[in-house]
Amino acid sequence: MIQNYPETNIEGYIKTVLGFPIISAQDEYDLARRLRNKGDLDAARCLVISNLRFVIHIARSYSGYGLQNSDIIQEGNVGLMKAVKRFDPAHGVRLVSFAIHWIKAEIHEYVLRNWRIVKIATTKSQRKLFFSLRCAKTSLNWLNREEIKSIAKDLNVKPTVVREMECRLSSTDYGFDNKQKEEKNNYKNPSNYLEDSRFDPALQFENFDFERYSYRRLYVALNKLDERVRDILKQRWLNEPKATLHELADIYGVSAERIRQLEQRAIKKIKNYINISTYI
Repeated sequence: MIQNYPETNIEGYIKTVLGFPIISAQDEYDLARRLRNKGDLDAARCLVISNLRFVIHIARSYSGYGLQNSDIIQEGNVGLMKAVKRFDPAHGVRLVSFAIHWIKAEIHEYVLRNWRIVKIATTKSQRKLFFSLRCAKTSLNWLNREEIKSIAKDLNVKPTVVREMECRLSSTDYGFDNKQKEEKNNYKNPSNYLEDSRFDPALQFENFDFERYSYRRLYVALNKLDERVRDILKQRWLNEPKATLHELADIYGVSAERIRQLEQRAIKKIKNYINISTYI
């Protein structure tokens, strides 16, 4: 596996991997049986090492996403190891044919997670479009209506999804406060136009006044209840520790269900009074 190779040394890793011999179909079958039947980790290691060159070949097709080749290869290696763990030689196919899906799946997930600050594709159709749309576009121009319909038909998605993904691919990430002199688009930084209203005195006073008003209405609503119900609410919601229904049932000589009914009716009355008072 790649062990934190810097990008400048990736060629050395590739040269080392290409020096590993390719095993025959029979040797691969025997190793896979040893792994599957006996859990032989040495057999798994041989299967992984002998197929690392194919990961490099697949990873090279993802070099246009602005990510380091070493990281892409590393993710592909993870997919190869997952494939080796699940490989069944009884199906009569070579490991590399079975592993392609797992290798690409890990690379796809890595690219989607790291291509932009915000994940650009989350649904299944968006993931499919992300990789297919980059290949389908033959120029930097926006797709016309016919091209969108054709791509949507080929990928079995709606045209609106194609247009949305095209817009996402054409967008650019900006730092919140990227104050670099050589950056020509500093005016687009969110720090230049987003307002921080957390410490607005008017808003703080409004929130304080509303809370004070709400507490006052709650106090008035509680005083409109009879003493027994008010005591039940106090012990159930305001005291620490809170009383249980059965404890209050023993105090007032009624059933726990009766205490629950009194509590629910009282809460409903308080809510109705507060809601009505708000609009007066």
